[in-house]
Amino acid sequence: MKVLFIGGTGIISSACSALLLGRGAELYLLNRGRSNQGPSGRAVPLGAHVLHGDVRDPASLQAALGDHTFDVVVNWVAFTPEHVETDLAVFRGRTRQYVFISSASAYQTPPAALPVTESTPLSNPFWQYSRDKIACEDRLTRAYREEGFPVTVVRPSHTYDQTLLPMDGGYTVVDRMRRGKPVIVHGDGTSLWVLTNHRDFAVGLVGLLGNPHALGEAVQITSDELLSWNQIFDMVAQAAGTTARKVHIPSDLIAAFDPEWGAGLLGDKAHSMIFDNAKVKRLVPDYRATIPFHRGAEEIMAWYDADPARQAVNEALDRRMDEIIAAYQSTFPAVAE
Repeated sequence: MKVLFIGGTGIISSACSALLLGRGAELYLLNRGRSNQGPSGRAVPLGAHVLHGDVRDPASLQAALGDHTFDVVVNWVAFTPEHVETDLAVFRGRTRQYVFISSASAYQTPPAALPVTESTPLSNPFWQYSRDKIACEDRLTRAYREEGFPVTVVRPSHTYDQTLLPMDGGYTVVDRMRRGKPVIVHGDGTSLWVLTNHRDFAVGLVGLLGNPHALGEAVQITSDELLSWNQIFDMVAQAAGTTARKVHIPSDLIAAFDPEWGAGLLGDKAHSMIFDNAKVKRLVPDYRATIPFHRGAEEIMAWYDADPARQAVNEALDRRMDEIIAAYQSTFPAVAE
């Protein structure tokens, strides 16, 4: 199977690249630069072929592709309708399957019913990122219905590798834990969330590639493990050899201090999300998420602790967290620690 990844060295896609190569696929990565690293800084995997071109420049993209055709094209970095419009123009007649990486944040937010399935409506009034993904899906669905463009939509939820801490602020939060400072948990910390290791996700994604039953379909790929945000913070703290002094603060208040942080909460993380993975398990019989987050948290902290240069603290965000906590505790002094 000849596969093109537009992207391929990111948090999610790097595991998919490794699994594809391990299964003997002929993998091509489109890379804008000339080094052996992708834009993420991760190395291009051994055995992959690199095509040098800029996906945002149609002429550069066409020149990089030459006369190549593919069994599958996966675009990991399409975020707006303009991006998929370019792909439609370039890949019509050039691939047997085009996979668009969407987002589970495109689902109705907050969801009217749980669990979320692929038929849950798409609607997110809080987050422009999600609305753009919805618009991309709408355009590709129309292309499938009107012209038979061979699209498959994949909706990941919160997928991580060893470099990605799950909470907003990343290592800054761990640093606060290790210094004994309080850390912000949105809401009351009991909303349910799903964290999926990128190696688990890869099994589902790779199983969809070249799968004729996936054409014209949207498929979500997540773990079945449900965690509260209180549990997530405590698991990270335990892996970091410390404890989490959690301060629970309403997402609306966080958004008032930091609109970007707030958009990601109100448009995604503040709401319980439970996913039904029956569809991907039907399409990919060997799919099963096997890596629990407490093991993932250990991998994450081992990666950060292996190199002090990775332990970057955002001083401005650290101060903002102090301001938010102080503002909240000035109104509700009983929660002061």
